[in-house]
Amino acid sequence: MALTNKKIQTDYQIRINRVFQYIDEHLDADLSLNTLANIAFFSPFHFHRIFKFVTGETLNEYVTRRKIEKAASDLMHKEMSMTEIALKYGFSENAAFTRTFKKYYKLSPTEFKKENPQRFSKIRQLKSKNGQAYPDTEQYICIINNLKNWINMNANIEIKEIQKMDLAYVSCIGSQNLGTAFQKLMRWATPQGLMHEKTKMATIYYDSFKVTEAAKVRMSACLLLDKPIETEGEIGLTSIEKGKFIVGHFEIGVEAFEKSWTGLFLWMNENGYKKADRNPFEIYHNNFNEHPEKMAIVDFYIPIE
Repeated sequence: MALTNKKIQTDYQIRINRVFQYIDEHLDADLSLNTLANIAFFSPFHFHRIFKFVTGETLNEYVTRRKIEKAASDLMHKEMSMTEIALKYGFSENAAFTRTFKKYYKLSPTEFKKENPQRFSKIRQLKSKNGQAYPDTEQYICIINNLKNWINMNANIEIKEIQKMDLAYVSCIGSQNLGTAFQKLMRWATPQGLMHEKTKMATIYYDSFKVTEAAKVRMSACLLLDKPIETEGEIGLTSIEKGKFIVGHFEIGVEAFEKSWTGLFLWMNENGYKKADRNPFEIYHNNFNEHPEKMAIVDFYIPIE
């Protein structure tokens, strides 16, 4: 049967979602073709073909990219030695880690960390990502100060211990596909009686736009649940575990989301907090299309140690 068959595609996506979760939780472990094929309940031959169909990358390409991008994030946000980061992502020696890292970012890990200082990593985007020159020191300080002013004027920030949240979700790869994922989720939720005035939608980010191309960022369109429910097809169940978060409350246009996230991470670094190894997410409190000024009322959550 052809891969374009909708039922088969849904089944494939469910199985690949299990693989995504396993990879995220075992980046330092055996992520061989045979191991992950067993997780997906496919033969190795079929799993290799289907994984590339769903992700656009071979399994090895995807796993290696995830390891290197997570390492890049750690270089920017954590006080860890090169050896600690290499071992964390399954590299037995620094030389192998450095060679692989340079293939992705055209810089060694040490050079990358120097170009992407912890206190504000977003500004120093790599030339290989956007083709633009780095800002000079004066521009750099000006941009930082502008972001500080933006956050002070537009965000209400608090440190908050949140309780476990249960969610239904549809996963997608690429920011261009997030809208479609939300449409699928809402089509399922509406006849379930889950779409009402108190419904809260969310987006979980498994990758960072600072180190991952937008077309490869994996995310989940989510709906917060207040009762147990059974799902079907492409709709999955997940949880955001109890933990401490920086929470930024915003009322902004959708074009300001990136700026707000960047400013919130700057606030985190400036105030001495460390990002935890959990996923940032957004919770939406309105439909911005129904707002008289097209503003989104949204909370951004950064997990912290």
